[in-house]
Amino acid sequence: MDPSRLRPHLGPHLGGRLWSAFGGRSSRRRRALQAVLAAASALALLLWWLLPSDGPSYPRAPVSFATGVANGVYETYGVLLKNDLRTALPGVRVNLMQTEGSVDNIKRLVAGDADFTIAASDAVADYQGPGRKDLRACARLYDDYVQLVVPQNSPVRSARDLRGLRVGVGQAGSGVILIARRLLMAAGLDIDKDIDPFPVGIDQAPAMLAGGRLDAFFWSGGLPTAPVTKLSTTMGIRLVQLGDLVPRLHTMGRKMQYYRQAVMPADAYPSAQDGRAVATVAVANLLVTTDRADTGLVERLTRAVIDSRDVIGKRVHAAQLVDLRTAVFTDPLPLHGGAARYYRSVKP
Repeated sequence: MDPSRLRPHLGPHLGGRLWSAFGGRSSRRRRALQAVLAAASALALLLWWLLPSDGPSYPRAPVSFATGVANGVYETYGVLLKNDLRTALPGVRVNLMQTEGSVDNIKRLVAGDADFTIAASDAVADYQGPGRKDLRACARLYDDYVQLVVPQNSPVRSARDLRGLRVGVGQAGSGVILIARRLLMAAGLDIDKDIDPFPVGIDQAPAMLAGGRLDAFFWSGGLPTAPVTKLSTTMGIRLVQLGDLVPRLHTMGRKMQYYRQAVMPADAYPSAQDGRAVATVAVANLLVTTDRADTGLVERLTRAVIDSRDVIGKRVHAAQLVDLRTAVFTDPLPLHGGAARYYRSVKP
């Protein structure tokens, strides 16, 4: 019964007390309900803030990753990273594409044929074509070591001794041919006039050397590179030192700053080095994308690259050198915003 209907018949005092009892009780219930709802909202907000989430949102569209020549380190690294990306990017199909190497990779990236790739920093610096300003880095990965491979009994002791010989110099779109051309120039040789150049990569050069169709070949990759290791177990080979060319390289222009003197440790290819370290040239590799890439996607992928170091490193030893402390040094490219957000989130 509505208390307002009783009030006129019960007199001012009794009617007022009944009205207060019914009406006041309803008001208190509303206030109590409002307080409960407010507390629940505050608790939900607190839990959202304190509890870990599954990471930033990202689009579920397929992603293309340009790797490198078959059996090369880029290609092997990409295959292993793809496995980790299944967990890091649920719902995203990652498509790998074999390429000729760094130069080809950059061209595919700016053309929109690939979303991510690996490229050597010297090749990135050398590229000045369309889309150059759109390139961004996710991480510095590991260093490539330039390897000049010859038969064990070869008279070649330095790059200068390659004059007149048949030399594998890397595929046309590779970073190998870029650095081979520069090293030969530093040695006083013209790649087109002073040697017999063969544009072959690590997928063909070892067999050609073993078959006597090459006198030497250049390769630039992480240590050790599986096809070189395999070759060293089937025939006697030797790695030629290239460290003496670094001072000359550094006088050849600003773009040569990406090369540094390095030493291949004696155990990189135990069967090929007679227990000796070999001086050579090294260049850093970068994980590269463009400013078109989604920020959340890049953040997740960058995290996966850093977190997968130990697992991938069991198969690709060079990946063990991926390090959070050096990953942010991506010269000549700026960091992508998503990568920068990841590094800020893990900064001590």
